[in-house]
Amino acid sequence: SFIFSTLFLQLLFASLPSHRTLTFTADDSWQILQKSIGISAMHVQLLRNDRNLSLPNGKCCNDPADMALQVDCTTHSVEYDIFANKYRALCAITPDGNLFQTGGFNDGERRVRIFSPCRTCDWNEIPNGLTAKRWYASNHILPDRRQIIVGGRGQFNYEFIPKNIVANKINLPFLSETNDKGIENNLYPFVFLNVDGNLFIFANNRAILFDYVNNIVVKKYPMIPGGEPRSYPRNGSVVLLPLKNLKAATIEAEVLVCGGAPKGSYIQSLKCTFMAALNTCARIKITDPNPEWVMETMPLARVMGDMIVLPNGNILLINGASSGTAGCEQGRDPVLSPVLYQPDNNIGSRFELQNPTTIPHMYHSTAALLRDGRVLVGGSNPHAFYNFTGVLFSTELSLEAFSPAYLDSKFNELRPTIIAPKSMSGIRYQKKYTIEVVLNNDKVDESSVSVTMFAPAFNMHSFSMNQRLLVLENEKVTVVDNSMYNVEATTPRSRNITPSGFYLLFMVHQDISSQVIWVRLH
Repeated sequence: SFIFSTLFLQLLFASLPSHRTLTFTADDSWQILQKSIGISAMHVQLLRNDRNLSLPNGKCCNDPADMALQVDCTTHSVEYDIFANKYRALCAITPDGNLFQTGGFNDGERRVRIFSPCRTCDWNEIPNGLTAKRWYASNHILPDRRQIIVGGRGQFNYEFIPKNIVANKINLPFLSETNDKGIENNLYPFVFLNVDGNLFIFANNRAILFDYVNNIVVKKYPMIPGGEPRSYPRNGSVVLLPLKNLKAATIEAEVLVCGGAPKGSYIQSLKCTFMAALNTCARIKITDPNPEWVMETMPLARVMGDMIVLPNGNILLINGASSGTAGCEQGRDPVLSPVLYQPDNNIGSRFELQNPTTIPHMYHSTAALLRDGRVLVGGSNPHAFYNFTGVLFSTELSLEAFSPAYLDSKFNELRPTIIAPKSMSGIRYQKKYTIEVVLNNDKVDESSVSVTMFAPAFNMHSFSMNQRLLVLENEKVTVVDNSMYNVEATTPRSRNITPSGFYLLFMVHQDISSQVIWVRLH
């Protein structure tokens, strides 16, 4: 399931800048799924029943404190059934598969909302579920199954849900240190669980490794070279690169931060001067004793982009603009072409330009990996309200899907089909499992067969919270008959490597992924 809340944009055509000669891969493609789902996809989350949320007919909100609309009978979220291509009116996923969404604007700042995936379920709201008012905060699931909520506008602290202590608001000086007065540049901090159980927290242009149990900064990472901001409102995007060699005594973890906007760009955008976005990525091994950022140059500058980890371990950079910043009416020059980043290639050969969409996805756009390997793309509403006329970029209500090259039919002979285990099977930590697959190819390269597990992310404002891909490199491939194979792989050894919960399990052969099954790791 996908959860969308509030705002979308209408179809608009634009061309690539004429001053660059760009080449595209030929095998990726775009498809319009719905011209309108009635809302703009500002938030998106894949749920375990492959579906996304809004107010049913006749149900209205009466809220005198609402600064925009006191009586509201409109939909703000829909549930979208991916494979039926249908939606109904009705945000981190907990280990039991429920969606938790926290905080918001005005009288939503302390609320916690819960959605359980089922055909008739709707939101359940807890009015004072948070200790502090949180708008533009980040959530992350912890090894002990709690969630940590970090930061937010004017909040230089963190808290946990469910609450387990009386004083549930704990100061985090790093957030005040990275706050640029009057501009912020540290909202929606980038948070990832490191393989040692500590949290990597990035804000503005630098990061720390944080022991949240003892409230101790374990390590301060160097500032990104150049010192340009990468956090909201100068939205860059970020991923934890795929975790590999999971049976090794020491597991490496790397973070990649791409795009953003230069210093001064936010203030200039308020004056209708739109500075060029950043065209660099910064990559760092967060597990190294003396880590350093390694800089790379993208083929296209990008701000407000999204980064999605694909089943084969490559990274898709998608959505966004090439000038301005995040914020209403503050971005220009949509970037229509995604870029593929191949982390295992040598520097200088990692980026590959993909075919463009025709729909600008600017501020308040989203992207999410689907079970069949496509990437769902929606949203774009750079306005305070829905606006369809008299603006450069109208509110976008459509949904489209980007199909990476590995889905091209010419690769069908290389594509594995998982026969067992069945979807929704339970698996345990540090256990060896046999995955039964069909490969209609008489030249299977056993060394290029791997199993990957993907944690579906809650995507909003250029950050896919809790996104994580684990590579369970095959330990043995056995031929059962002409097209049937058994692949043995071992699950991660602890919840520090990845929390318990529902995962998408893919089989990958020569970078071509299978359609996925759901598994529950516990």
